[in-house]
Amino acid sequence: DIGPVVVADTVGFIRHLPHKLVEAFRATLEETIQATILLHVIDCHDDRRDENIEQVEEVLAEIGADEIPQLQVFNKIDLLEDFEPRVDRNEEGIPVRAWVSAVTGAGLDLLFDAIVERLAEDVVHHFVVLGPADGKLRALLHEAGSVLSEEHRDTGESVVEVRLQNRDWQQLLSRAGVREDAIRLEQRNA
Repeated sequence: DIGPVVVADTVGFIRHLPHKLVEAFRATLEETIQATILLHVIDCHDDRRDENIEQVEEVLAEIGADEIPQLQVFNKIDLLEDFEPRVDRNEEGIPVRAWVSAVTGAGLDLLFDAIVERLAEDVVHHFVVLGPADGKLRALLHEAGSVLSEEHRDTGESVVEVRLQNRDWQQLLSRAGVREDAIRLEQRNA
């Protein structure tokens, strides 16, 4: 319900990663800077869990990705005694941590729901009225996979129902050379 999603698995972080290695991995980690959300997978059974989290936070700060929203994924709950999968939320009710087991699959449904909830925070859902001159924007919306439906009118206009991240919406408008205040939207019940 949030539109197309690209999942990129970056290089794992090693404790006390030397600055020179951070520089060497910079190209690989560039995807991290472009992310809408980071899933920080953590071995919850590791005695050095907190130190490892701190190390990752330092590396993220070094590459300029420390302001990107994060969802911590505490993996390997199957190694903890009598531990049930769950999602922890912050004081605003936003999912911040999911407890899962990749081996048994426990909690993966909760993780998926938490990811969707976090990504849906900044989703736009519009009914955009496009005329014949709006072909570039129409093509870009289809190319992005954000078109849910399209109806054609006798007037030559189309109404395109779109759902996508606000950031992607803004980028598409920019690429099409269209100001947001110039877009005609129809008010409908989704």
